[in-house]
Amino acid sequence: FFDLVTGELVASDIAISGDRIVGTCGTYAGKTEIDVAGKIVVPGFIDTHLHIESSLVTPHEFDRCVLPYGVTTAICDPHEIANVIGTEGIQFFLDSSLETIMDIRVQLSSCVPATHLETAGADLAIDKLLPFRDHPKVIGLAEFMNFPGVIHKDPVCLAKLDAFYGDHIDGHAPLLRGLDLNGYLSAGIRTEHESTTAEEALEKIRKGMHILVREGSVSKDLHALMPIITERLSPFLALCTDDRNPLDIAEQGHLDYMIRTAIAHGVEPLAIYRAASISAARAFGLRDRGLVAPGWRADLAVIDSLENCKAEIVFSAGRRVTDALFATRNPVAPVGLDSVKARKVEAAHFGVPATEGETPVIGVMPGKIITEHRRYELPSSGNQTGVDLSRDIIKVAVIERHGRNGNHANGFVQGFGLKKGAIASTVGHDSHNICVVGVDEDDMALAANRLGEIKGGF
Repeated sequence: FFDLVTGELVASDIAISGDRIVGTCGTYAGKTEIDVAGKIVVPGFIDTHLHIESSLVTPHEFDRCVLPYGVTTAICDPHEIANVIGTEGIQFFLDSSLETIMDIRVQLSSCVPATHLETAGADLAIDKLLPFRDHPKVIGLAEFMNFPGVIHKDPVCLAKLDAFYGDHIDGHAPLLRGLDLNGYLSAGIRTEHESTTAEEALEKIRKGMHILVREGSVSKDLHALMPIITERLSPFLALCTDDRNPLDIAEQGHLDYMIRTAIAHGVEPLAIYRAASISAARAFGLRDRGLVAPGWRADLAVIDSLENCKAEIVFSAGRRVTDALFATRNPVAPVGLDSVKARKVEAAHFGVPATEGETPVIGVMPGKIITEHRRYELPSSGNQTGVDLSRDIIKVAVIERHGRNGNHANGFVQGFGLKKGAIASTVGHDSHNICVVGVDEDDMALAANRLGEIKGGF
């Protein structure tokens, strides 16, 4: 097994009783013996931040999909489903977490709505969160995205922070540095996954944050943060996906993909395996897991090699993960299937009146969650501003889908590479209104209306 204390590979049997490891560094006999000679046993991996619903599957299916890759604990924030259907969504996740084989822990969504600039489907003040606080699967308060609210002492923000002070409070503060970062951290926030440069991450570590290195389907920060993934800094690091879709999981893997990618680029195995398990467990107060040692939870992955990190056998709380084990779970009834309540739209709804001078354009940055504010002079026809395919500038619209006010906003975006047609989605962090991008207004209307017919999706 890989000893994450010394960094050594230790030849040994591993004895398990119930959900615990009860013996290492020796030879043991058991009622059931599994021969893993020639393999390496490592602690199960911990995904420290994700929104399972953004993987487009239920917690039960996420469990079945991801656990075989060695991810034995997932710390989720049901922020997305909560922004659509409120406490009903949080309860669904808590109910599901009691049934899954993987240990799913829940952080209570702190920012519903995420911003006053968009319409969400719910509004969760502190009084709606507190009833969930003592649930056995709840760790604390989820990513506190409204960092301007913290810095400027918004009373709603401060009430939530005060109620959870002393518990775990997860952060979310992209590009926040200097004195503003000091103020944010002084509110008791201890972990964060939004660092996109090694310099930013290092300042946050120096100021007491535990950095969650993120590599998902949309936000890809692993390569930029590899300089800080060292043996010295590994006690202050963890790994997260902040969402990988099922296609990427099937083709590349999950946290195992991050581990082998990091090692292939020169990261020390001890540093990345610590970040994937023991350092992650300590950051979130999970004191019973993260090492292959007596008395620790038997969450284990049997892998072919440290470099390849292919899980061949996985144990969750001492149970060998098999199809038969998944079959023992009780189902949880789905929720939110009729949450798309948008009004129908027509091509004329996507018009943008012509103005003199430059027009604001959203700039998409590949592999980044952040965007740029760009300005261009765009062509016009009659009294309408048009797209500019030569510069990859097309239309974007957001349509309120919760049935609350019918709001509709139009603009322009650069960076999609779309030459014709339109694409639309109800999956849109963080308020999950319909977002439609297109070259042709008729196609944009067709795509947006189709989402209502299929009850959401893409």
